[in-house]
Amino acid sequence: MSHPVHILHLHSSFSLGGKEARGVRLMNAFGDRARHTIVSGVPDQLGARDAIAPGIRYEIAQDPPSLTGKPSVTRYEALARYMRRFDLVLTYNWGAIDAVMARRVFGKGLPPLVHHEDGFNADEAKRLNPVRNMYRRLALPAAHALAVPSLVLEEIAGRVWKQPAARLHRISNGIDTARYAGKPDAKAIPGFVKKPGETVIGTIAGLREVKDLPMLVRSCGGLSGNVRLVIVGEGPERQAIMDAAEAMFFEDQVTMPGFLPDPARYVGLFDIFALSSKSEQQPIAVMEAMAAGLPVAAPPAGDIRAMVAEDNRPHITDDWFEVHLRDSIQFLIDHPEQRRAIGKANQARARALFDEGVMIAAYADLYGSAMGRPRALI
Repeated sequence: MSHPVHILHLHSSFSLGGKEARGVRLMNAFGDRARHTIVSGVPDQLGARDAIAPGIRYEIAQDPPSLTGKPSVTRYEALARYMRRFDLVLTYNWGAIDAVMARRVFGKGLPPLVHHEDGFNADEAKRLNPVRNMYRRLALPAAHALAVPSLVLEEIAGRVWKQPAARLHRISNGIDTARYAGKPDAKAIPGFVKKPGETVIGTIAGLREVKDLPMLVRSCGGLSGNVRLVIVGEGPERQAIMDAAEAMFFEDQVTMPGFLPDPARYVGLFDIFALSSKSEQQPIAVMEAMAAGLPVAAPPAGDIRAMVAEDNRPHITDDWFEVHLRDSIQFLIDHPEQRRAIGKANQARARALFDEGVMIAAYADLYGSAMGRPRALI
C-alpha cells in the first residue's frame, strides 16, 4: 500500500454540525488511506471528534497559526508555512478563508487546497456581506476547487463570487440511508420516553442563533393536542430556547438532551421533523429525517423545498412567520395517515438522491485529482 495521504482540515469550528458531520464521514470512509490533522478556528469547539471511527489516524493540532484575526502578511506567511508539510489542505467556510488567501499570497511550494462553503451564519442569513464577497473573489482563485452542497450556494458562487464553472463543484451531501430505515432505539434519548397518544416533533441542530430555535419553541407552544418537542444539540442558545419555552408555559413539553451521536438510533422516535433556521443550504438533518420516513415542516431555507418529496412541499412554508410554521406542523399532527404517507415518499426520495456512497466517491475523486493522485483515497 502507498503512503497515506496527509490531509490538513482547517475548520471554522469543529463542533458537530453539518459540514463537520460530512467531513468526519469522509475521514471514516477514507480509512487507512489517509491521516488527518484538524484545526478548529474556535479551539474549544471539538465535539465532532467523538464521531471519528476507531482506528482513524488523526490529531487535533496543537498551537497552529490562528485562523482568525486582522488580515496581514505576517499571518498569511505563518499559515502558508504551516500548510507546507501536508499533501492536501481542506478549508471550510468563511472562518478558514484566510488560509485560502495565504495560499494566494505565498503559494509557491504549497500543497493543493480545496475550499468548502456550506452556508452562512446569522450575520449573513438575510444579506451577504459585500466585503466578504470581495475577499472571496480575491482568495478563491488560489484554490484548486470550491465545493458546495446546494443549488443555492452553486448559484451564489458563480454569480456573486465569480467562480468559473471549471473550479466549482456541487456535491450533494449524503448519508447511509439504510441505517435510518431500521427500528429506532427507544432508550437512545436520555430522559425521553415516548408516551401513548403523544405526537413528537423533533429537530437536530446546533443551538446557534442562525437556527432560530426559540421560533420553533414558540410555534410548537401554540399547537393543540398532546405534543412534545425534542431538540437534540448543544450550543450557546440553550438558555434563550429555555426562556422561550417558559414564556409559552411550554417547558414541561420540551426535552433538550444535548448533543447525541448517531442520529440513526433516535430520529425514528420522532413523528414530525421540524426546522426553523434563518439560513440553511442542504441540511443533513433533513436527509436523516427523510431516510427515517418522517415528514418535514420548515421555512423555505436553502434547498429544503427541492429536497423533500413533492407531497411534502406544501408543508415547507413560504416565509419565516412562526404562525405559518405552527400551522404546517398542526396539519401533520391532525392528519396522521397523510403524515405517514409523506414520510414514506420522503424515505424513497432519500434513498434515491442522498445515499452517501455517491457523495464519498465524488469527494474522493475531487481530492485525488487535486493532488494528481486520482485513486489515492479510493
